[in-house]
Amino acid sequence: MASATPRTEIQSVEITPDRPRTGALPRRVGYAGGMTHHTRPGRGQATDQAVGVVGLLLAAGGGRRLGGRPKALLPHRGRPLVEHAVAVLRAGGCSRIHVVLGAEAAAVRARADLSGCVLVDNPSWTEGMGSSLRAGLGSLAGTGAEAVLVSLVDQPGIGPEAVARVLGAYESGASLAAAAYDGERGHPVLFGADHWAGIAATATGDRGARAYLRAHGDAITLVECGDVARPYDIDTETDLVHLE
Repeated sequence: MASATPRTEIQSVEITPDRPRTGALPRRVGYAGGMTHHTRPGRGQATDQAVGVVGLLLAAGGGRRLGGRPKALLPHRGRPLVEHAVAVLRAGGCSRIHVVLGAEAAAVRARADLSGCVLVDNPSWTEGMGSSLRAGLGSLAGTGAEAVLVSLVDQPGIGPEAVARVLGAYESGASLAAAAYDGERGHPVLFGADHWAGIAATATGDRGARAYLRAHGDAITLVECGDVARPYDIDTETDLVHLE
């Protein structure tokens, strides 16, 4: 799926991924009626406040269980999968997007149209998704972003509707939200800037933000998206059936 925006100069940064913005301790996120945590009905579109949210696409994986084929370059609808993932973030309401690259980053840059994105090179991509998340958070320093919406390149079943719903949960730098599928937490996830330092400190290996989210489960706003998205991963040869 080609990018919907005209080709412009691509910004690029190389990050040593351990220096995100520091922030205050997380606060409990709640809603009207005194509810905290658990599933909030999804909104149809992101609110105007979401201009303070940067989309962050993690696309550095080398596809070890796919015979070493980088997931960003898997063909989907005639174009590299990373293009589809960027287009989903844009259509869902993310006007600013950072993309973390790793495996065969030069080939991804050459073959995929990532116009208008900030491309973040993660030299430590072999260490797992945690290193890419740290790199992505580090790239937000000085951008003025108050939150980040994180998505994964290998989940093409999650479309703009789910992105828009999770964006709609953004309220401030203290926000912490995630898509839910039949009540189970999934992607995309939204981290207010107050949480970035804590997430980076615990993001190791392939765990990403799981440890932080588990420790702060009572602060998470879950946004049910099971009616508009399918959260499968493209991990093995068998999973390639989901690509078009």
